[in-house]
Amino acid sequence: MRLKIIHRTNYSFSDKVFFEPHQFRFKPCNSKHIKLEIFNIEVTPSFAGISEQLDIENNFLHFCWFDGMHSEMEILAEFELISFDFNPVDFLVYPMNYTKIPFQYSGNFSEIVLPYLKKTEMDYQLVDFGNTVLSESNNNTVDFIINSTRRIHNNFEVIERIEGEPYHPDRTFQLKTGSCRDIAWMQINLLRHFGIATRFVSGYCFLGTESNDFELHAWCEAYIPGAGWIGFDPSHGILTGNSYIPVAASTNYSNTMSVTGNIRGSATSELLTDLNIELLK
Repeated sequence: MRLKIIHRTNYSFSDKVFFEPHQFRFKPCNSKHIKLEIFNIEVTPSFAGISEQLDIENNFLHFCWFDGMHSEMEILAEFELISFDFNPVDFLVYPMNYTKIPFQYSGNFSEIVLPYLKKTEMDYQLVDFGNTVLSESNNNTVDFIINSTRRIHNNFEVIERIEGEPYHPDRTFQLKTGSCRDIAWMQINLLRHFGIATRFVSGYCFLGTESNDFELHAWCEAYIPGAGWIGFDPSHGILTGNSYIPVAASTNYSNTMSVTGNIRGSATSELLTDLNIELLK
């Protein structure tokens, strides 16, 4: 499937401010199913300099710096890509000891996965929820990931919440509602509690619905030897296929934000975003 994506982000300020260097994450990351054909990013005001680079977790970012005082910043990212179809369950978990929970990553994996196992302290209710799903999955690792994804989708309401960090996992679990990033962050911490290395993914999702109300999406990936990174989306209750376009993946959600940077000044700000995804012939 060939897609055209236009993502506009606008910050307006009540008074002029000075922009410290900013980082923009809009360019889709390298993926086994994505071929990026065209990518362009435009920034207003005109920048003093910009550098495209890979961050420490191999996500594309544009590092940008500015001169002068300004009352508005707008980032326009426009690109076209081909997303090739693939089977998200076409893998073999190996060695076999990783097919059952509990397990421990061994060899070279044991140190590499440590950041993806760092979990937030959680209340017993969320842990009990995980234990129930694990028991129903007969301690099978892949079944546990799939079943917890479906259970969360069936029992939690996804709402729009444009700004703010993800809620604490306990709060999301108690509310039984949250944005896609709230629900993803909750499941990431749940899986990490059971020893599964998991990371936060931000990007675009095009499921071919009639709605044209698109927004940046968040989901999860778990690392299982033999299978690699397995993508799953608790907001929709599915494993991720070619409808998902990852832009940034990290051990922590803060490293996947589209725009990061500071300003000098005391102005208040307003954020407006507009995202359009078009299926091309």
